[in-house]
Order: sequence, then C-alpha cells, then structure tokens
Amino acid sequence: MKTKFTLLAACAVLAGASLSAAAADTGAPAKAPRFAPQTVDQLNVYQKPLGQQIMNVSSVGLGGPYNPLLRSPVLGQRMFDLLYYLRWNSSVALRLNEFAILIIGRQWRSQVEWFAHAPLAVKAGLSPEIVAELKAQKRPSNMKDDETAVYDFVTELTANHKVSDTTFARAKQILGEQQVVDLTTVAGTYVTVAMLLAMSEEGIPAGKVLPFKDGEP
Repeated sequence: MKTKFTLLAACAVLAGASLSAAAADTGAPAKAPRFAPQTVDQLNVYQKPLGQQIMNVSSVGLGGPYNPLLRSPVLGQRMFDLLYYLRWNSSVALRLNEFAILIIGRQWRSQVEWFAHAPLAVKAGLSPEIVAELKAQKRPSNMKDDETAVYDFVTELTANHKVSDTTFARAKQILGEQQVVDLTTVAGTYVTVAMLLAMSEEGIPAGKVLPFKDGEP
C-alpha cells in the first residue's frame, strides 16, 4: 500500500500541477485559476474528507483537476477513486495506459496532461521518439504491436465516435477483453480531466515551460 501511495503521490505532483499557469519561456504573467485555491482548513465539512485524502498523496496541495472537483465533493470522491483504479490498478500495462492518456492530452492540447504524463510515459517504457512524434501530431513510427493497437483504437474511437470491427478485433486479440474496456474508460476519463482543466484554467507549475507554445497547433 505504501508503494501505491508513493506512486500516486508522484502522479499527483505532476498531474495535479500547480495553482497558477505561468508561461516561463515567454515571460507572460501567471493567470490565476478560475476557482480560488483552497487549503484543507478552508474546506467545508463535505469537502474536507476528500481534501485530506488528496493531501495524503500530493505534495502540491489541492491543485489540478481536484481544485474544481472539490466544488462537487461527492463527484470529486468518485473521480478520485476512479483515477486511483485507472492509474494503478488498471488491467492495461502502465506504458500503454500512459500512451492512451498522452493521446487524449495531445488531442485536447492539454498543457497539464502533457506536462504531467509525458515524463511518466517515458519512465514507464514508452519510446521518447513516440512521445515526440505524437507531440508533433504525427502518427508515431516504430510502434510495438500493442502500442499500435492502443493508438489506432483510441484515435479511431475519439475521432470517429466508433471503432471498426478490424480495429476492435486487433485490440481484443493483442490486449484482451478487460484491457479493451479499461482502455476505453481511461481515454474517456482523461477527456473529462482535460475538460475540467480547460474549464477551470488550471495550469502547470509556475516557472515551468509550457509544452505547447502560443500559435502552435
């Protein structure tokens, strides 16, 4: 359990991001998130149990998607539990799970998701070249069979709102039935996370370089 909490803490440090979005490479001033940052002491009786759970695994406070989710604490708790499963108990291999998250992060041009998960994906074994090509909006070359299955499945599902029989059959054969279900759910959940981050204008830690520069697609 301690190992899981350590891993989740690393995720929270990165994925939670900070409470301000600074474009350090351009000198642009930080813009405050739309929901005022809170401390645990400021949380009400409904928010505090979730806030304490977040603080137990996060060294950056109550930022990232949890800042807006704390405004709806029952939903926030459900999302916390879901993200815990999808990040550390999913049937999908961590390398492929992070790849799926990056695919969604790139589609949404989510600064926080890319900043958080690009290094996690490489650490999990995804080729830096694949990450760089995905960031450049190219179909990654030299993907392994399981990576190709994930890329095609997630990209087709999100772009076309359906999956062809061929793509589904290949994903099911290479990954397995449970993995296909978990893969679909992690992709959909990180669309939700990207939407929460965009809506609330949560950003990466102050002083860090934005993954996607102004004017870039």
